[in-house]
Amino acid sequence: MSDSNHQTTNNQSASHQQEALDLSIELLERPSVTPDDDGCQDILSERLEKAGFDCEFMYYGDRQAKGEHAEVKNLWARRGTTDPVICFAGHTDVVPTGDAKNWTYPPFTPTIADGYLWARGAADMKTGIAAFTVAAERFVANHPEHNGSIAFLITSDEEGPSINGTVKVIETLEARQEKITYCLVGEPSSTDTLGDIIKNGRRGSLGAVLTVTGKQGHVAYPHLACNPIHAAMSALAELTSTAWDNGNDYFPATSLQISNINGGTGATNVIPETLEVVFNFRFSTETTEDELKAKTHAIFDKYFADNQMLENKASYDIHWKLSGQPFLTPEGKLVSACQKAIKKVTDTDTTLSTSGGTSDGRFIAPTGAQVVELGVRNATIHQVDEKVEVDDLGRLAQIYEGILENLLLD
Repeated sequence: MSDSNHQTTNNQSASHQQEALDLSIELLERPSVTPDDDGCQDILSERLEKAGFDCEFMYYGDRQAKGEHAEVKNLWARRGTTDPVICFAGHTDVVPTGDAKNWTYPPFTPTIADGYLWARGAADMKTGIAAFTVAAERFVANHPEHNGSIAFLITSDEEGPSINGTVKVIETLEARQEKITYCLVGEPSSTDTLGDIIKNGRRGSLGAVLTVTGKQGHVAYPHLACNPIHAAMSALAELTSTAWDNGNDYFPATSLQISNINGGTGATNVIPETLEVVFNFRFSTETTEDELKAKTHAIFDKYFADNQMLENKASYDIHWKLSGQPFLTPEGKLVSACQKAIKKVTDTDTTLSTSGGTSDGRFIAPTGAQVVELGVRNATIHQVDEKVEVDDLGRLAQIYEGILENLLLD
């Protein structure tokens, strides 16, 4: 590389860095605790409109309600009318901070110290949104007549119940036959260094609330009662020791974890009437939702069919909730575009992974879109003192711009 080309590259890097940092700070100053967007999407739409995007706000939920039924603000922005459609997906909402006194710096006063940008949402995922906004602006400025379309799908409901956010926007887009070809979710995917991991799929998530009902009584007279805790123990032991599948080349084996067990009246001499157990499956493409349910019910039916204590018999009920099906984007055009862009900017050979929790990619993948998650390091997400390396912001914007070049330029 000649000295002049090297200087140009350095200048571009510095420009990406400052622009991404400035926009990150502007977004991080907004205390947009889920599901409140607190004006973040207005900042984005104003910038995107200047770059030639058509911006549309979509509101779902009840404006007067609180909790999971509260109104959610979403932004759909698109530049171009032809395929392929490359969509950047992300969320402006953040998780609560906890006690702000435990933070080194105020959580909504973005602070640069020790090479990091500290704030709630710094890693998850306002810096990702800032980086791909800068990337899109710069790409459009350099290639105003680019092929295809660039889109943004931004919600403020990812950290909450996720019922009035991305899933509803996708339903609207599908109804009007507006398809996403490639989707880049800006979730913090990196582990040790920027770009070392990208997520090309996610496991499914199936939650369950088990209620076992017995008969309350005195612990000294167990023959007059039915202890739901005792009745459930053997079934729970088998549930937690069962091998559900062996996974495959892309996914680890399906796992089950019990997260809550609640029973008892608070008194030491009372057999309780009910026991509640909350558990969750993270499942691979080797197992279906229906198979998990059927196997679980078979285990409990086996133990509860003969669960008789004198005239008293315990019974069970399971309430199921599917949060998302597993999805996978095999190696192909989108994965290759990401790998090439990462290699060019960081000289890193990227590893593909399907580990971690769920993301809004689970709502987009079923439409047929290729979906990949790529963002900053995830070491501090949802923690006190969430932070991200300042130097990674400009480099991430460069990576995103490179992906656009790899997909939209002949």
